[in-house]
Amino acid sequence: MTNPGLVTLVVVASMLGVGDAAGQPAAQRRPALTRVAVPVAAVTVDDGDTVEIRWTPTDIETVRILGIDAPETRHLEHNIPFDQPFGPEARAFGQGVLATARDVVILRAATTDPFGRSLAYLLVDGRNYSVLMVSARLAVESVTAFGDNGLPMEAAAVMAAAKVAGPVAFEPPHAYRSRMRDVAEWLKARRQYPPP
Repeated sequence: MTNPGLVTLVVVASMLGVGDAAGQPAAQRRPALTRVAVPVAAVTVDDGDTVEIRWTPTDIETVRILGIDAPETRHLEHNIPFDQPFGPEARAFGQGVLATARDVVILRAATTDPFGRSLAYLLVDGRNYSVLMVSARLAVESVTAFGDNGLPMEAAAVMAAAKVAGPVAFEPPHAYRSRMRDVAEWLKARRQYPPP
């Protein structure tokens, strides 16, 4: 028998674009698989692979950049109490790329991630932001792990850039996140977790 409460939760979560109750991706509510111009001043860099776009004062879209995984910056709310080496540099590089941009375009996948973030490529002055990050050796490609998300041309460009860039000097970000979850748990159990 189907649980009506669970069905309602899944439908509401899907409508809100935050994935289903099992943490699965949801359909993208915004235009997908098409290029959309973004006001340059509306983009704020959170870290090397995440930006926010302020479409209006109340409509802020969090975008997880496709094709890359950049070293982490401190995010206490996500159990990352310390910057990963090269995390601040990756964020600064992204800020620099966008600070000098004349033209920004977003190209979204058809789904959001399990946290409700848009999955998308950014094109900055006609250049794939993910390729810029990989070429600067401030991100690793994530196409091998997550596929092309319905955007094969952009994903192929990231893969080609990664092949040329070679190995990076930092721990894989997914391994760092996992390790920091253990560190955060240990610190919280001892009431030593940093205050916000």
